Amino acid sequence: GVGGGFTRASAGCGDGILFANNEKATMQNLNDRLASYLDKVRLLEGDNADLECKIREWYAKVGPSCEPRDYSCFHKEIEDLQNQILCAAMETNKILLNIDNNRMTADDFRVKYETECGLRQNVDADICNLRPVLDQLASCKTDLQLQCEALTEEMCCLKTNHEEEMNCLRKQATGDVSVEVNACPGPDLRKILEDLRCQYETLMERNRKETEQWYACKVEEVNLEVITSSQEIESSNKQVTELRRQLQALEINVQAQLTMKENLESSLAETECRYNKYLAELQSQISCVEQRLAEIRAEMECQNQEYKTLLDVKCRLEQEIQTYHCLLE
Repeated sequence: GVGGGFTRASAGCGDGILFANNEKATMQNLNDRLASYLDKVRLLEGDNADLECKIREWYAKVGPSCEPRDYSCFHKEIEDLQNQILCAAMETNKILLNIDNNRMTADDFRVKYETECGLRQNVDADICNLRPVLDQLASCKTDLQLQCEALTEEMCCLKTNHEEEMNCLRKQATGDVSVEVNACPGPDLRKILEDLRCQYETLMERNRKETEQWYACKVEEVNLEVITSSQEIESSNKQVTELRRQLQALEINVQAQLTMKENLESSLAETECRYNKYLAELQSQISCVEQRLAEIRAEMECQNQEYKTLLDVKCRLEQEIQTYHCLLE
């Protein structure tokens, strides 16, 4: 527009009146344009002042709450949360390791329990096998006692018969019967009977001693077998009692380990849920802060763009005003 004005002004230099009319029209046009530019500048300056006032008010309202949004205060909190997550992961690994160790210990206890159950079954089988032997020994003892009683009765009967025979022989020997025998004297019956009696008593005594020795030996063997069986049964009962006690202790320990495992798993789940919720909240806060920062950055870029545009317009206006001053001079 300025160039056109100069062109029109220079084109009318041939005629004085035309030049004067054109110069007045040009100056009037320039004055009008200058007035419009000045009005526009004043309007833009007012808008800029209003915008700056709004920006100050917005920063005055939002600025204090947005001061920690420079991420400097969040770094420490994020670092603490990362450390807590690492600690929780380490504790989780320790808990899993303890669970594996407890599982291995439970497996060892289970193997020991199965071994002890096998030993107990073997001991029960041995006890069941020894019971018929004990019953057989008891029956043998009863038979031996019956035989001993029968031999005692037989010995009493023999003694009684022997005494009766001796009495009869004495009566016959001391009677008043006189027999005359013209034959040669016979053998001495008393001596023969005494010899028989001695032999019979010797045989009886020997049989009695042999029977008593055999009976004592058998009774001792039976007593030894009974004592041995009783000791084995007692030791087996003790082993069974000890195994039962160990089994109860192992069951209690396994139950305690299972309860501890359930508690640790529930605590781990609660900890994970709590930290996940806390991390979700932090993530939402960080997303909100990032969104606000993005909005603020976009607004600042827009304001910078507008400011640059206004600055360019101001510079051009100042240049044109300077040109107008030069023209007016």
